[in-house]
Amino acid sequence: MNELRISLVQAGIFWEDKNRNIEHYGNLLKGLSGKSDLAVLPEMFSTGFSMEASHLAETNEGTTVQTIHSWAKEYQLAVYGSFLAKDDSNRIFNRGFFIDPDGNEWFYDKRHLFRMGMEQKRFVAGNHRLTVPYKGWNIRLIICYDLRFPVWIRNRKNEYDVLVCSANWPAVRTNVWQTLLVARALENQCYVCGVNRIGEDGQQIKHQGESVLIDFKGNRMLESVLNEESVITGILRKSPLDDFRKKFPAWMDADEFEII
Repeated sequence: MNELRISLVQAGIFWEDKNRNIEHYGNLLKGLSGKSDLAVLPEMFSTGFSMEASHLAETNEGTTVQTIHSWAKEYQLAVYGSFLAKDDSNRIFNRGFFIDPDGNEWFYDKRHLFRMGMEQKRFVAGNHRLTVPYKGWNIRLIICYDLRFPVWIRNRKNEYDVLVCSANWPAVRTNVWQTLLVARALENQCYVCGVNRIGEDGQQIKHQGESVLIDFKGNRMLESVLNEESVITGILRKSPLDDFRKKFPAWMDADEFEII
């Protein structure tokens, strides 16, 4: 498939109020039915970035994931974001989900836990990179703080076409957010989608959104309005990306390495 319609769902998050958040984001997705292929939500969309909400964690078979399955099927689009997850041993994860309209599901546990927010004291870090094949595109999933670590994200031999980042990125570091998203697009010769929340969280940390879609040359294709709830959709095209990689094959000179 040459085109991929991708929607940036930028909204606030009700602090540790899972039911209210699920209802709100479900309503936002209704308008995308038949108009998008992939909707991207902010990090920990159903609870907010809380380190004290382990009582709200669910397994992959819980209500949150099952609700996302119903959204994907009803609105005929894939949904990506992250939620507060636990395994059978009650270990806690900041877990990314990618669920498509056919019921296929993929899960990615955030690799780089945000030390300054004590995330590493509450959650277990992931150790597997994940690229999802969807509609003829290869999509790499990351979560917020992962964006700072280019080795983890390195696009070896064009193994992915789109890098998607679900985030709770504070307004005070907005310049870092903007800069790193462009850098990841340029160095990996790929499209980049970053979706961030808005509003103040339960720790009085402010977020202003700045969700954005960037092309493989570092150009902003689409960007949300600061501090406003919005659902905006852009179209990615595969052939220009393929042509650019052939015309300017910097990826062929990339250093080989292994992550251990």
